[in-house]
Amino acid sequence: MTGPPLTARLRPLLAVARGPGAAVAAVRRDESLVLCRGPVGERTRFETGSLTKTFTALLLAELAARGEVRYNDRVDRYLPFRLPGPLTLLHLATHTSGLPRLPPGLLTRAVRTGWLSNPYAGFSEADLLAALPRTRLHHRPGTRVLYSNFGGALLGHVLARAAGGSGDGYADLLAERITGPLGLTDTDCDPNRPQASGHWRGRPRPVQLMPGLPAAGAVRSSARDLLRVLTALLDPDAAADSAALRTALAEVQRPRLSVPRTGARLCLIWNLRPRPDGALLHHSGGTRGFTAFAGFLPGSRTGLVALTNTAPTPLAPFIQAAYGTLRALDEPLPGTCGPLGCET
Repeated sequence: MTGPPLTARLRPLLAVARGPGAAVAAVRRDESLVLCRGPVGERTRFETGSLTKTFTALLLAELAARGEVRYNDRVDRYLPFRLPGPLTLLHLATHTSGLPRLPPGLLTRAVRTGWLSNPYAGFSEADLLAALPRTRLHHRPGTRVLYSNFGGALLGHVLARAAGGSGDGYADLLAERITGPLGLTDTDCDPNRPQASGHWRGRPRPVQLMPGLPAAGAVRSSARDLLRVLTALLDPDAAADSAALRTALAEVQRPRLSVPRTGARLCLIWNLRPRPDGALLHHSGGTRGFTAFAGFLPGSRTGLVALTNTAPTPLAPFIQAAYGTLRALDEPLPGTCGPLGCET
């Protein structure tokens, strides 16, 4: 049953969203709720930006559970050429690869072809591979955390090859192994299916195209589907018929390293913040027209999705508000009772 306290927690978050439309969804133990504002509904598709990488991490864990890859496999085991240094799949999934944020050559090409409109549209999978041999690592793999869209895109490309396909088969592999089994009918990388209209500074934006980096930011999804993903993460054993997928849902939540001087930890792509009453895992994403957030607390079976069809703004107030709302979902409202007692 959905109760008023959950509704009361979510409505202020809708008001923070500056886009024409917004959708927020939450699960808290046995209750769940989706709220929408503007010309969107619970099945409206939003660009999720870097939230895509959480799907790529789940795909990595699923292939690992099947024995098709190992986390410490060298990346170039699945490439047609060797790379310098012991770069592994785990390095890509924990942003410790040393790869730059974007592939060499992408920015130059984007400036020529549409940096302000569709910066990734002219960069292909072939360009991604061609950029690798001339890429200089920022640090030795495994020694530092450096966020990399290049690394996320390369991970998806390599997983598609490891599963027996070509590097451009990420979208098909994701549908076969993840979105299909979980029943995510609104979720894929297809820019041609209907979706909300994105906005930047109040103006409509074209649909984002990412032919060369789909695993880093091309997934579209809905509040309903993303809530279903969080529900699966909160209860992997009940989420899927496949043993490999059940294992993967648990594996992506396991901390892999600590981030120096922050207290935070990194799982497979997911960020983890330790709390006195249990871990909080979260990730966000943005494109030139959309902002997305997802987070969950396994200990209290609580999760939150927040989507709006406008680009992120400086200081990311919508993301910050979503993070705060997720934390607040763990706390009782005045006059209600929670796991630690009642507030008055």
